[in-house]
Amino acid sequence: MWSALTRSLSDHPVGKDPQAMRTGQRQNKGMRTRLGCLSHKSDSCSDFTAILPDKPNRALKRLSTEEATRWADSFDVLLSHKYGVAAFRAFLKTEFSEENLEFWLACEEFKKTRSTAKLVSKAHRIFEEFVDVQAPREVNIDFQTREATRKNIQEPSLTCFDQAQGKVHSLMEKDSYPRFLRSKMYLDLLSQSQRRLS
Repeated sequence: MWSALTRSLSDHPVGKDPQAMRTGQRQNKGMRTRLGCLSHKSDSCSDFTAILPDKPNRALKRLSTEEATRWADSFDVLLSHKYGVAAFRAFLKTEFSEENLEFWLACEEFKKTRSTAKLVSKAHRIFEEFVDVQAPREVNIDFQTREATRKNIQEPSLTCFDQAQGKVHSLMEKDSYPRFLRSKMYLDLLSQSQRRLS
């Protein structure tokens, strides 16, 4: 079934324009990759432990039930904890929406930039990777925010992504974060940390 669907995607005509053909090929390749992953998709705790900041077993031992439970207090509490970010990133990967978190983290890192030369190059790199139309990891923001950000990076400052970052933060907080808290991944993690205490 998957092979027939992916084959039909690769045969889909995108037109004669070479740029459109390249774009179509990239889209088809991305779709085939996503469809192929669906059969392997899982959101269990064991899948996310492989990407924890430390070695998985050590990290799970360090993660207390109290810390993992606090992630449910607020989205900002989750984002302030390195294991919380790792767990949330793993969850977003199962939903194919990790670009939102990656953009938010890139903006946080960008705000720490002190060199003016680096500020300009980082601003353009973040814009091209996440904000621009058809960016490789384009985030879901409205036209006005995208255009305001485009203007802001003409003369980059530490706050040039604030509006876009705020929109993405709000989107994750209202949409992905509640699903994360209900996910098998998070519930398994809580369960494992509680079992270690017993």
